[in-house]
Amino acid sequence: MTDLETRAAPPSRAGALRRAAPALLGYAAVRALGLVALAVWSAARDKDAYTLLTARWDALWYTRVAELGYGYEVRLANGDVHSNLAFFPLLPWLERLVTAVSPLSPADGGFLVSLVASLAAAWGIFAVADHVYGRRAGVCAVLLWAVLPVGIVQSMAYSESLFTALAAWALYAVLTGRLPVAGVLALLAGLTRPVGMAVVAAVWVAAIASFVRDRRANEPDGAHITPSAPASALTSSSASPSASPSVVASASADASRVLGMLLAPLGTAGYVLWVGHHTGKGPLGYLEVQAGWRNGFDGGYAFARFVAEKFTSFPSALAGVGLIAGVVSVVWLYLVGVRQRQPLPLLVYTGVVTALALCASSYFGSKPRLLVPAFPLLLPLALALARLRTRRSTVVLGSVAVASAVYGAFWLNGSGPP
Repeated sequence: MTDLETRAAPPSRAGALRRAAPALLGYAAVRALGLVALAVWSAARDKDAYTLLTARWDALWYTRVAELGYGYEVRLANGDVHSNLAFFPLLPWLERLVTAVSPLSPADGGFLVSLVASLAAAWGIFAVADHVYGRRAGVCAVLLWAVLPVGIVQSMAYSESLFTALAAWALYAVLTGRLPVAGVLALLAGLTRPVGMAVVAAVWVAAIASFVRDRRANEPDGAHITPSAPASALTSSSASPSASPSVVASASADASRVLGMLLAPLGTAGYVLWVGHHTGKGPLGYLEVQAGWRNGFDGGYAFARFVAEKFTSFPSALAGVGLIAGVVSVVWLYLVGVRQRQPLPLLVYTGVVTALALCASSYFGSKPRLLVPAFPLLLPLALALARLRTRRSTVVLGSVAVASAVYGAFWLNGSGPP
């Protein structure tokens, strides 16, 4: 059996929910505070908070896919083509499902899906952190995710909450040795956002690592066959009428790994190949769709130029300093996770999500939102908070929650997308 498979069995669903209850209640309270702040701020500016959550920016593109299917595009004066093929299909499918079974509109369906998915994501984050570091750290990790400055996105009709829920539970399945389940969840994550490849990478790394550990564990220590050994000694084990339990267990584990690895990439690969077929551009068709949005992967060169340009004047230089501090903080948190020996699948997942967020060539203001699924970055902070007395950690998290709620309200009432 693999290292992952020999762990203690996960608790029952009811027991797991009871264990996660403090984290989920705290998460719901923080999100409710953010929504109240948004409603108050929007009313003061004569705007509709619900419209900001469900019918602007990317939320509109998702609802158009749900209502009209794929093929809608906007041609800009500069020649750029914004196609709805850039948006992966799982959220629009769920929006369409909600409208089919209820009187809700696709926008309402997107809000409902995000509401449920954000709770599922919080529970998944708790499950991962609790499994690795214990219950107190799990609660702190969920609350830290809730109070992110861009946490209001978790309540929008966007795909961040849905993706994070699928990713978190996929990682938990990996950590508890259930690779076929992880493969299915990775498949669904791959139908939600392009960064689904991060979940695929985590599943593959876990499967390969457990396979290598199994083979090393099963190697006979110093065993060898001498030239004088009788021929019967060479064939006795293979002639056994039935395989030993260890051989059966090893074969079962291998089948589990292979199944998980085969399932994991089907979502991302399937959609990308479909877009290529739909556009007639082949496997690179999706990249051309993204290029129409001026989005791509350049290793962070365009982002570095964007930051450097902030230093051309004093006011904007402060923003440049803030951006550099943010990037340094993200990298530092990742390195702390490495030093604290986070499980390899978490490090791989976080590394891919972070690299894709920071090294994309466009939409620089959206980078904090793109990092929302990278919740393992919060585990070092969760550990530090878990070591504080409850009263002190409550004050810290409460203060940040208020600041996050105010910032989220200010942010969504601005002119640009989050």
